[in-house]
Amino acid sequence: MTRTPILYDQHMHTPLCKHSVGEPGEYAAHAHKRGLQGIVVTCHNPLPEGYSGSVRMGLDQWDEYQSLVGQATEQWADRVDVRLGLEADYVPGFESFLEKQIQSAPLNHVLGSIHPHLPEYRKANWQGDPVQFHKDYFTNLVVAAQSGLFDTLSHPDLVKNCYLEHWNLDVILDHVLDCLDKIAKTGVAMELNTSGVLKASQQFNPGPWILTQMCERGIACVIGSDAHRPDRVADGFETAMDVLEIAGYTHVSFFLDRKRQDIALATARESLIPLKTEL
Repeated sequence: MTRTPILYDQHMHTPLCKHSVGEPGEYAAHAHKRGLQGIVVTCHNPLPEGYSGSVRMGLDQWDEYQSLVGQATEQWADRVDVRLGLEADYVPGFESFLEKQIQSAPLNHVLGSIHPHLPEYRKANWQGDPVQFHKDYFTNLVVAAQSGLFDTLSHPDLVKNCYLEHWNLDVILDHVLDCLDKIAKTGVAMELNTSGVLKASQQFNPGPWILTQMCERGIACVIGSDAHRPDRVADGFETAMDVLEIAGYTHVSFFLDRKRQDIALATARESLIPLKTEL
């Protein structure tokens, strides 16, 4: 069967974030095995005041990060399209810093992230009630979307892995729907993150119900592996496209030069090369 590479994995990391292994070229090599047209490397952005500094590159490594991705771009030219992107944490008060940072590099895809497990986030948002903590996370997602800084909101129900025993969508249903209504008005995309199966909930982020609600509101969806090692590039993509179809989506999206492109699910699915399994 002849396959034409067309799809990009839009979410992956580098060793600069201190909790990932493998150079960008190794991620590109796995992308080539999976039949991807390209990858957009989106390592965690450096932040001021040492914010969560143990899990992201330092401010003095910003140029090094761009050079690291650039080397892989040259190494894999004409085989895999390796692009520069960024996973940028939305932190109230850092908007001006983020805007300047994003504008300072030729980024192709900017993920807006909220990581509720970070000590800094918990300190600012914990009020003693797990359910309120869950609700406030979605409120913060709305603010991130309305900032206009990001192309895509990453792993948009990541908070369910915090206080999982208290996670109950039925309890916060109206609030989540209101937040999705507001996000839809901004035009920002949202991610279906396949690494959720490795977390406490063992479920893609977001889960099926939120994904269906996203589709009903016309919110474009980007699939990302959130790979922290090369062999996770495009991991779970076939299943992700099945889940998207069940939710009502007909297309999957990705960003190049920060412009959204939409690809029919059937076309994207056919372009992938299945991983060989050992007998």
